[in-house]
Amino acid sequence: MGECGAPGDVNSNVLVARSTGDAQLDKAVWQWLSWDKNQKTKEQIESLLQNGKHKELRDRLCCRLTFGTAGLRSAMGAGFCYINDLTVIQSTQGIYKYLERCFSDFKQRGFVVGYDTRGQVTSNCSSKKLAKLTAAVLLAKDVPVYFFSTYVPTPFVPYAVQQLKAVAGVMITASHNRKEDNGYKVYWENGAQITSPHDKEIIKCIEECVEPWNGSWNENLVDTSPLRQDPLKKICDCYMEDLKKICYHRELNVQTTLKFVHTSFHGVGHDYVQLAFKAFGFQPPIPVPEQKDPDPDFSTVKCPNPEEGESVLELSLRLAEKENAKVVVATDPDADRLAVAEQQENGCWKVFTGNELAALFGWWMFSCWKENCSEDADVQNVYMLATTVSSKILRAIALKEGFHFEETLPGFKWIGSRVKDLLDNGKEVLFAFEESIGFMCGTSVLDKDGVSAAVVIAEMATYLEGKNLTLAQKLIEIYEMYGYHISKTSYFLCYDPPTIKRIFEKLRNFDAPQSYPKFCGIYNILHVRDITTGYDSSQPNKKSVLPVSKSSQMITFTFQNGCVATLRTSGTEPKIKYYAEMCALPEQSDRTVLEEELQKLIEALIEDFLEPDKNGLIWRSA
Repeated sequence: MGECGAPGDVNSNVLVARSTGDAQLDKAVWQWLSWDKNQKTKEQIESLLQNGKHKELRDRLCCRLTFGTAGLRSAMGAGFCYINDLTVIQSTQGIYKYLERCFSDFKQRGFVVGYDTRGQVTSNCSSKKLAKLTAAVLLAKDVPVYFFSTYVPTPFVPYAVQQLKAVAGVMITASHNRKEDNGYKVYWENGAQITSPHDKEIIKCIEECVEPWNGSWNENLVDTSPLRQDPLKKICDCYMEDLKKICYHRELNVQTTLKFVHTSFHGVGHDYVQLAFKAFGFQPPIPVPEQKDPDPDFSTVKCPNPEEGESVLELSLRLAEKENAKVVVATDPDADRLAVAEQQENGCWKVFTGNELAALFGWWMFSCWKENCSEDADVQNVYMLATTVSSKILRAIALKEGFHFEETLPGFKWIGSRVKDLLDNGKEVLFAFEESIGFMCGTSVLDKDGVSAAVVIAEMATYLEGKNLTLAQKLIEIYEMYGYHISKTSYFLCYDPPTIKRIFEKLRNFDAPQSYPKFCGIYNILHVRDITTGYDSSQPNKKSVLPVSKSSQMITFTFQNGCVATLRTSGTEPKIKYYAEMCALPEQSDRTVLEEELQKLIEALIEDFLEPDKNGLIWRSA
């Protein structure tokens, strides 16, 4: 949509009594009040209008949602840049128009709709309701819809798209975001999240049909239309059966005395993780009772993101101590990501980072492949992938073991699409990950999947226990074999987009116009890669191999001492993230020295490049 809503005639009579004095804003207000049938969100706009809150009206109505690294994601509430009934209807109408253009068999193959358990009473907005409206738009246009009868993990939607040969699917979720948010994640026929140019084309189609069509508001169609099917049982059964393809030690799983605690973070994961453990032959993991059932308020955690570490895993760790369980697995609210903690010999808990878990998964998936592959299998045909801001540990393992490693832009949508290309070309992909605890074990789902990752880590821990090893001890063995990869990832909050832009523009014009920094403190910079502009000093033609991504900021610095550091903006939250990793050779085994060097470099990076005090950045709370 264009500025302030969309094209359309403004009924001047409606606005006579309450004009804002801004014709563009008046048009947007009129459109909202004419189109929105949700009484709560309609009243929010009417109240702002009556109270003369024109700036807030402009903020809510004069910009639109755009596709980021995870589809559409925003706060729930009234306005064209929020997630609500009307914007979900508009988005689905745009998708219908685009899919109709792309697929002549759209009305034979159908569309998948799933949802999590989020909701907001003040806006009468819930994931299930938004999912029903998504389905209504399509059913009203005679499109068969596979609508899950209850909440499901996000990975079930891409899995269902492939299994049912649908043209596309949508998952209503905001994953691990704060409780106020919701989102709209779109998957293409290949089972991967949409990438460019589909996202841009869909936005164009949304702009062409912003007024709700007849039938678009009829959420009861999911209960009455013969075109609606419930794929829940079929997809759940097939998923659990497919999961067994990456189960390599079922006999150990059946016999183990090792106990596991699982928390689903007030989200969708509980039932599905229980079933996954059963599929692998395990006893069910012990659930955290206070967090087992869905709760849109996420009452027991300050934020529903297991990536935040020990502070949000408190209930799980205390339960594990009580039950004498050595390993805790935590799925985020939509169960597509996984955190893992393990009790050490001194009684303390180690919460693994995403990069550390990836080292374990990478070692495990390759070892299992090697033990089970046929005699004529070619290691050159094997691939693993990671996003470019993630650890390079898979690269180190690949170099030593002879398989291929590839990097993609941040966001699992890039991994999913690339994996599909590799599979279509006869390659075998064992594992892919992003450092923000997103893991893809095997290729049944072309997206990150916390359910499968949870049960794979349980099997790994069980196997290692038989060798008198813990996960943490195995991790050290992996680093000693392939080289220490010590990383640190964190972020600053910044609610002012111009400040963010200024920080990155300064890096592009550091000592002189169009000149990147050559040092960071005392550390010499070898190469700079700027994904926003497409520049890469390490390439002969100075052009980045990874695709340009103008809509977000991202600059990577490679240092002479072996460190790689990236600064980037988040695609879903008001954050500037930093990622730094020391990549050592196997013979450089003094971890303490490497950690000290990394810490000093990060301090210089923050002080010289981000300048938090000067720029008013808010440090991540510990």
